[in-house]
Order: sequence, then structure tokens, then C-alpha cells
Amino acid sequence: MKLSNATLNDLPEAIARPTYDRSGLTPGIVHIGLGNFHRAHQAWYLHRLMQEGAALDWAIVGAGVRAYDETMRLKMAAQDYLTTLIELDPAGTSAEVVGSMIDYVPIVEGNGPLIARMADPAIRIVALTVTEGGYFLDPATKSFDPAHPDIQHDIANPETPKTAFGAMIAALRQRRAAGDRPFTCQSCDNLPGNGDKLREVVLGLAKLMDADLGAWIEENSSFPNSMVDCIVPATGPKELDLVRKLGVEDDVPVTHENFRQWVIEDDFCNGRPDWERAGATFTDQVHDYEAMKLRMLNGGHQVIAAPAEILGIETIAGTMEHPGIRALLRKVALEEIAPHVQDVPGMTPAQYVDLIDRRFSNPKIHDTVRRVAFDGSSRHTGAVLPGIRDSLVAGTKINGLALSQALWCRMCAGTREDGSTIEPNDPVWDQLNAAALAARDAPQAWLEQRQFYGKLADDARFAEAFARWVRLIWAEGVEAALEAYQKG
Repeated sequence: MKLSNATLNDLPEAIARPTYDRSGLTPGIVHIGLGNFHRAHQAWYLHRLMQEGAALDWAIVGAGVRAYDETMRLKMAAQDYLTTLIELDPAGTSAEVVGSMIDYVPIVEGNGPLIARMADPAIRIVALTVTEGGYFLDPATKSFDPAHPDIQHDIANPETPKTAFGAMIAALRQRRAAGDRPFTCQSCDNLPGNGDKLREVVLGLAKLMDADLGAWIEENSSFPNSMVDCIVPATGPKELDLVRKLGVEDDVPVTHENFRQWVIEDDFCNGRPDWERAGATFTDQVHDYEAMKLRMLNGGHQVIAAPAEILGIETIAGTMEHPGIRALLRKVALEEIAPHVQDVPGMTPAQYVDLIDRRFSNPKIHDTVRRVAFDGSSRHTGAVLPGIRDSLVAGTKINGLALSQALWCRMCAGTREDGSTIEPNDPVWDQLNAAALAARDAPQAWLEQRQFYGKLADDARFAEAFARWVRLIWAEGVEAALEAYQKG
């Protein structure tokens, strides 16, 4: 059955579907970066409210700023912006159709349609899922980098920007001129202090364009921090086959685990949906939740993805079946990361390690090692390196974290232990590959990528541990290094 508004009532009985009248929905949110994660997370929370007859004036308008986003727009438009979400749990599979998205802005050079949509006063939140690497931050300092060519383009061409942030500023300029209230700028990315970083980028760019406009945005808009969590694999042939077996023809289905968490700072300048009714947590402790999740789950993903890629393991669940890699994750998380992570209500760091162990081990989730390892230059610097810095300051253990960097370095050499090729998997792969190959004979060459490591490259304790692991991995292999870590 082809998924559309017209066929909702004809879907297989086991598939849940919207009980609300989608024709009566009106937009309140523009979401930039309409990938799988957004549709399994923020869109789902809003859908749950709509199922209760609430938030009907908060429907989502999808958006993007790159040419490849047009492919997604056309696929979504062909099925009335509906998405089949498939929950994969060891106890069974279930599916529901989510209908909280009602439109998708055409992708046009200069982003005129997107700017016009965000300038509409009916839009009260502009949210983003553009990945950690999409914020134009200096890799070493994690501060706004105004020298990036796309940012320089937006400064010179404020009415026809290339970036999402330039488009947001152009829309806010129009709203100020019309006497309308601004929208809340809401990051939904895995980024430490994501709201603070979004504020830094938007205000930094705005003030370079127009100091008065920057001051108006700073005074009137808001940038709530949040922590988002749900394991959502990429969609490929396996997922497309699964949705068809369930009786639905959906070109963009989404699979996900049976766990979601959304922790949000309640700082919205122009209203918001009652997401707490759908299970979101509003708190002033977002940073504690965020640190636990980013350091232990996102950081843990990077710890296990590199050795798995080197050994040719395809999925994260398969990785957790490898006793050495699973032991690596637990030991690093408990002994080296947990001491620098605070408890949050209902969860200690040790309990969280058990939680991510179960979640990563879910055999129903076909989450590929390649997806998790993608853009390690952003993910390691955002989720792993901060823990190394904390450990060095506190004088606590770093041996496993140093091993994680040696394994990432070995992965970026571009070959597995069986001799097969690891295809480029990072925006700066050529640079990483050159450093990794040089590090085989001179380990410090990897750490001299100071745009990632900064002063960590000068720390003798870390550099010596890293060098030992690099030499052992090249001499004896990943398995020997994992065994040595457990014994040490």
C-alpha cells in the first residue's frame, strides 16, 4: 500500500496511524536537516501530542540548505510528508505512521523560500539537526570560525546566504523590520551545550553582518540547550524491504530502538508545544544529562567503532558480540569516563553503562559501524577528547582513552587487518589518512593535528600512552591491544 493521506485507513491493521485530521494542522516549526533522527525523535514527540488532540498549530515544515536535500523533499512530498517509524526490539517489531510534518520548503540557491517561510510569524521555532560538523566551529577550540568560506559568503551576501544560520538571520531581519516577534532557535544536535553553540554561531555571524541586528537577536530570541537520544540507523535496502514486508510502500521509512530521551532547557521566546506531556524532560540540569550521554554513549560509540572497522565487523550489535571490544567499552566507561560524569535523577553513571550496553547489543537494530564512525574528526573532538582533558587535569586513568585514539588513528590508515580497504569516511579523510600513515613510524604525527588535539599533543602522559598503543597495534594487532588493556 503506497503511503499517503488517501491510504491511511487502508494500511494493515497492526500499523498505528494518525488519529488527528491532518488537513487541520497548521505550521509552527521549521526544522532544518530532515534526516532519520529528526523524524524518529522531535517529529515523534509532536505526533504523540497531536494524537491527544494537542499542538495542532505546531506542525513541522521540513527544510534543508544543500542541493541533496531536494531528493528527500521530493520523496517526502510524494507521500504527503508521512513517515513509517519501525520500532525494533528483541521482544518484537511494531510500526506507526507519523503525520506531524505537513510541508517541505523547496531547496533553492540563495535559500529564498526558506527565508520567507521562517519570516512568517506563524513559525515560532526554527530547529536544526545538521550534525556536529555543521556548526562552523574550530575543531580545536570548538568556537565559531568566521573564516570558513561559507560564512564569508554569507557576510558578503546576507540576502542570499548559503548556510542555515545565514538564512535564519535573514528571516529574523525581516521579522524585526515587520515588527514581529523572533522565533526560538533550537538545536537538536549531539553537541556539548548545543543551544549555547547555536547562539554563538548565530550571534557571531549576525554581528558581522549587522551589529544592530545581532543585538536585537541577542536581546529577543532564545537558544535552549537540549540533550537528544535515540539510536536511529540509516535507511538502506534492508529497511526498505522491512517496511514493505509490513505492508507499506514507504520510500523513506525509519527504524529505531525502543528508547527515546529528550531533555530540554525551558527557554522559548515565542511559545512551545507541551512536549513534557509526550515524555520530554524540562530541567535546568541539561548539562549533566548531556555530559552523561555525550561522554558515555556518543563517546562509547567512537571507542568501539574504530576497532570494529579495523576488524571488519559490520554492525554495532555485532561489535558488542566481540568480547574484547565489549570489555573495552565497559572498562573505559566505568574507570575513565564515569569519574567525571555526574548522577542525574534516576540514573548513575554505572547504571548508564549497563543501559548503553543493552542498547548497543540490540540485535534487531542494524546500525552500521560505518555510520557510527562517520565524521570522527567531529565526534572524537566533541565526545572523547573532553574526557581525556578532564582525566589529565584530575590525574585519573587515561590508558583506555589513549587506546581509543590509537585505534581511531589505525582505522584512518585506510586498511583493515585482513587487507581490505576502509573507504573514506570523514570530511577531512585525506588529512587524517596522511597523518595516520605517518604515525605508524612516528606516532606523534597524529597528535600534531592540533586543530583536533590542541595542547593535548604536548601532554607527555597522554602522548606516551598513545604512542605505546600505536606501536602495539601495528606490531601485534587490535586483538592483542584489547587483551593488553584488559590485563593492564
